[in-house]
Amino acid sequence: MEKEKIKVMIVDDSPFMRMILKDIIDKEPDMELVAAAKDGMEAVELALKHKPDVITMDVEMPKLNGIEALKEIIKRAPSRIIMVSSLTEEGAEITLLALELGAVDFVTKPSGSVSMDFRKMGPELVQKIRDAMKISLNQVMLRRKPLAGLKVKTMVSGKIVVIGSSTGGPRSLDLVIPALPKEFPAPILLVQHMPPGFTKSLAQRLDRISALTVKEAEDGDVLKPGWVYVAPGDTHMGIKYQDRKGIIYLDKKTEKINNVRPAVDYTLDKVAEIYKENTVAVILTGMGKDGTKGAFKVKFFKGTVIAESQETCVVYGMPKSVVEEGYADFVLPADKIPEKLVEII
Repeated sequence: MEKEKIKVMIVDDSPFMRMILKDIIDKEPDMELVAAAKDGMEAVELALKHKPDVITMDVEMPKLNGIEALKEIIKRAPSRIIMVSSLTEEGAEITLLALELGAVDFVTKPSGSVSMDFRKMGPELVQKIRDAMKISLNQVMLRRKPLAGLKVKTMVSGKIVVIGSSTGGPRSLDLVIPALPKEFPAPILLVQHMPPGFTKSLAQRLDRISALTVKEAEDGDVLKPGWVYVAPGDTHMGIKYQDRKGIIYLDKKTEKINNVRPAVDYTLDKVAEIYKENTVAVILTGMGKDGTKGAFKVKFFKGTVIAESQETCVVYGMPKSVVEEGYADFVLPADKIPEKLVEII
């Protein structure tokens, strides 16, 4: 019996981009293009009519932009939506909002303007379409509110928190970081798999909606309690200890680990060796196994590991690997993790 093809709909106001995307989809034997929309309003109509499995959605469009179209489709004809974003700062901010609202992933348009430049995104796009099919529509529609009003007793604890996340990360992070109190007595290192530019926008967005101070990490940053340091895209983040202080260093030279850079394993490896039993690792939603070797290192030094439970994960991959290896001390939905962190710290 022949396996059903993935029904794909593309949404882009550029006839040129629609042609490129159509060519990319048409070449894949396990996919079929069921519709192509030129603006957000048409996207909603065609989504209701064709009920595609996956939609590629341009961010900036006339009549109804990608965000408004996404909201309507999630509400009226739920689908797995992959945003197609420009590499601009504004494009990054809008894409992060889309991920928070229910988009499952994104790809970036190459900066060139010729046909071959745009076709370079083909392999990444088709892989993300296939990956999107592993995500249930229930997870796409899942909305939770973060806890509020958590309090802590002390401003310095000697502990450190490392959070790792990938696909679906921005949604889970929205439930974790904003719920932590301003007086949180430990620094937090955040490793989210994202390209350069997007990590800066992620840090700025989390900073706006959180009591904690959130910034994209820079070489030489001195770790402070109540601060969150986001690993820059395409850069591993480590720490060294000198003058009785934890200091961040950035590493662009070390190869990708688990096919990603920044990698959670890299950061946990460096942190666990310095902070030992005072290390707290939090592994959130994402594909693959990044964070599993790092969690082993944390447990070796008698630190604590928290894994996000399947009920709030967009993709139960990274935390599942940690749980299956037996490294997780706690398995919790994202909205319960802040309370546990406050209790541990």
